[in-house]
Amino acid sequence: MTAPGAPVAAAHSRHRPRRVGLGTPHRVLETTFSGVGLTVAVWFFALSLLPSLLPRAAVVQGVVSGVTVMIGYGLGAGAQAVWHYLGIPSVPGRAHRFLVTLLVGLGLWAAVFTGWRQVGWQNEIRTLYGMQPASPTVWPVIIIVTAALAVLVLVVARSLRLVFDTVFRWLGRRMPRRVAVVVGLALLLTLIWSLLTGVLVNGFFVVANNIFAPRDSLVAADMHRPLAPERSGSPQSLSRWELLGRQGRYFVGGGPTVAELNAASGGGAKEPIRVYAGLKSADTVRARADLVLEELKRTGAFRRKVLVVATTTGTGFLDQNGTDPIEFLWNGDTAIARVQYSYLPSWISLLADQDAVRETSRVVFDTVHQYWATLPAGARPRLYLYGLSLGSLGVESILSSVNIINEPIDGALMSGPTFVNELHARLTAQRQPGSPAYLPIYEQGRTVRFTAEQDGLDRGSASWGPTRVVYLQHASDPIVFFSPSLAFSSPEWLANGERGPDVSPRMGWFPLVTMWQVLLDLPGAGNIPWGYGHLYSVTANLESWVGVTHPPGWTAARTATLAAVLEERPYRSD
Repeated sequence: MTAPGAPVAAAHSRHRPRRVGLGTPHRVLETTFSGVGLTVAVWFFALSLLPSLLPRAAVVQGVVSGVTVMIGYGLGAGAQAVWHYLGIPSVPGRAHRFLVTLLVGLGLWAAVFTGWRQVGWQNEIRTLYGMQPASPTVWPVIIIVTAALAVLVLVVARSLRLVFDTVFRWLGRRMPRRVAVVVGLALLLTLIWSLLTGVLVNGFFVVANNIFAPRDSLVAADMHRPLAPERSGSPQSLSRWELLGRQGRYFVGGGPTVAELNAASGGGAKEPIRVYAGLKSADTVRARADLVLEELKRTGAFRRKVLVVATTTGTGFLDQNGTDPIEFLWNGDTAIARVQYSYLPSWISLLADQDAVRETSRVVFDTVHQYWATLPAGARPRLYLYGLSLGSLGVESILSSVNIINEPIDGALMSGPTFVNELHARLTAQRQPGSPAYLPIYEQGRTVRFTAEQDGLDRGSASWGPTRVVYLQHASDPIVFFSPSLAFSSPEWLANGERGPDVSPRMGWFPLVTMWQVLLDLPGAGNIPWGYGHLYSVTANLESWVGVTHPPGWTAARTATLAAVLEERPYRSD
């Protein structure tokens, strides 16, 4: 028999407001949390505030902290669930309460301590980079973004767990419980992986391509169609102005004028040749490569002293800090050729266009190189390669080709090589003992040398051969030094004696956390002052081109004088 008043009590219980508690939640929006998960989350929040490669804006720090907190919560809650699933006894009574209190207390102390120091740590990096210091007023933004993102991740994770539990129960009615868990886990993980790597990822790339493609067709007011026949897009050009794409139009309409070159050199300058083919200039990679070759022939590029085959970043962009110095260095007696392979910005193109950049680079180079190789050795230009960021991956694909063995090129400059560059990774791993990971020495510098903002091209003890390859890289560039292996192993570039001068001495390595921090550094690598991260100064590029092309009679004094001229020129940002 039901006691009088029981229904009333039950109804009251149903309408009682839910309280925050510890335990195992059974609903997506339930305010019950894993105690172990919360404890680990607090520690991970403290770790998320430690310095990374680059200074962080408040919103970026909130994103870093939000995801890091949920990584910690997931690890803690998962460990607690496995503990109970295996039937391992818990610490009893007072000992359990004391242990929980101790761990939570230490975690809260760590969070408060790192929070108090966080602004100071960030300002140490900002001071190093010449940036304005951050204010403690960033904290409301950090906390709000951290909390919002943590809640979002928690809801998604609990929703996935609900799906997993439903599948486990359905399979459990048809097979033993443990077998159902194993089978269901395998099926769902396979499905999720397929969605992420197939439908969702490919769909993201398609949508991104549709978003950025129209921007490539816009003709901005600051684009100037060239009139000189030495430029693609001019009235005499075979490559039409309206089909060059956004970055192609900026490229052929920019660069130093003959007057600027004469002012820097004292006279005798030529109009630099700039040749370009956009994605819409021809239907295939082969056709675009053939168009570039015909443009090079038309402009007289094979009668110049220097010919550079350049590989662009995703949108077709070439950094003027990398192209203008060689035109000044050789007083305009140069030709630069490039072909667009994507509409996507670099941070997306790095994931989506690795095959496209390799194919385009090889086809364009082979087309130009085959013709160049037929010319008399004394009557053809020096042939060089250039690539920034993902463009350096294209340069590496050319350097590994057998097509240049019989007719080798004269050199290559690669700025900010990406973490997917296999040749760069191999050279770094095989570096000379005692040379740091952020600036290796390979085979005493006979062919390949590494440099940074502080010119390091004289570090090789061997004579530099006729073919010269240079990697220009910053120790603080996450595009160079990110790696998925950061999740589980400490990188060499953080070891004692291996750390670069532009990396915070307070940066440490922690499993999972450091990988996520450096990953979040990637989008901001181009939004800091020149000379740090992924922004390579015009002086560093000039010094690299001097080393690669070694102009006759050139001196260090002339490099310094020209660098001062280049530093005064305005920079057009993308």
